[in-house]
Amino acid sequence: MPPTDKRPMKYYIIAGEASGDLHASNFVKALKRKNPNVELRGWGGDLMAEAGVDVVKHYKDLAFMGFIEVAKNIRTILGNFKICKEDILQYQPDAVILVDYPGFNLRMAKWLKINQIKVLYYISPQIWAWHQSRVKEIKKNVDRMFVILPFEQEFYAKHGMKVDFVGHPLLDVVEGYEPKPIAAISQEASAKKRKLIALLPGSRKQEISLVLPEMLAVIPSFPDYQFVIAGAPSQKPDFYQKVIGDDTLAQKVPVIFGQTYDILAQADAALVTSGTATLEAALFEVPQVVCYKGNPVSYAIAKRVVKVDYISLVNLIAKEEIVKELIQKELTTAHLIAELSNILSEKNLPVIRDNYRRLKVLLGEAGASERLVELVLEGG
Repeated sequence: MPPTDKRPMKYYIIAGEASGDLHASNFVKALKRKNPNVELRGWGGDLMAEAGVDVVKHYKDLAFMGFIEVAKNIRTILGNFKICKEDILQYQPDAVILVDYPGFNLRMAKWLKINQIKVLYYISPQIWAWHQSRVKEIKKNVDRMFVILPFEQEFYAKHGMKVDFVGHPLLDVVEGYEPKPIAAISQEASAKKRKLIALLPGSRKQEISLVLPEMLAVIPSFPDYQFVIAGAPSQKPDFYQKVIGDDTLAQKVPVIFGQTYDILAQADAALVTSGTATLEAALFEVPQVVCYKGNPVSYAIAKRVVKVDYISLVNLIAKEEIVKELIQKELTTAHLIAELSNILSEKNLPVIRDNYRRLKVLLGEAGASERLVELVLEGG
């Protein structure tokens, strides 16, 4: 139970990525509406800071991905753990709220438990896909887990752990979204009112380099459509130009940064690399084809380790293939043309929309942040 004195509740929040910053900021806004006097400190980004968190470390300083990069920066990473621990001890929060970011946060959870500081975890690590043994560690070190995917509740229950399903926060982000004009689309395309096809080739250089050329190869087969690339904030324009290669093609297919939701809200179809983007496209009810191609050796290893039936969040949640997945050798120009033609066909739209509506029902209603606040305030 919350303390009975008049001292404001104090929470320390740790989010180490852009998505965590977004979802944590929405939680903070909802929390402040319910309890304006709450005190908040933590690690995150600009959105958390704007919402009222005293952000002492920005997530951009924490972005170390892959074995080699982690090894190169091990001193910095260990130094970050030390800085964070010291700051928490000095701040003395009523609870620490960990948001996703498992590489850092699961380790922090262990330390917090040893130091008898309440641990609340929002957005479960994807241990159901791989490394399922980590559930024992979570059960031991996390006081309460709040999950955003319906099947995660079932997964934890099988391992004897009760978790709270609050619904998916993207429902709040997408609901009522009012798209802004996409300035980079040519006047000629706008004048002709050409239909829009969004290309979302991922955020990492390797996946973009492998998947984007396959996506671009379909363009000659769809001359009546305007294609646009949703640029990842972590990449620079010149990187995309190198991948596209052809200057004429680069002029026809703009790379647009900071307007992914505007693009999806106005798109007639999308080619999407697996990940959260598949769910975002579904919530905007955009017919999509999921595209994935990785390093052959890495993919072979992943197939042995990963324990899921599908690669996209949409199909994982639905527990069936409601969006077509073209993976590795299946990701060819011929297959992409066929599948894109299929989802652009008017006769198939009713089924696609019906599947997306069922998906939204499974995800729960909007209001994930408000439900999370209620659970946190009742004592975590």
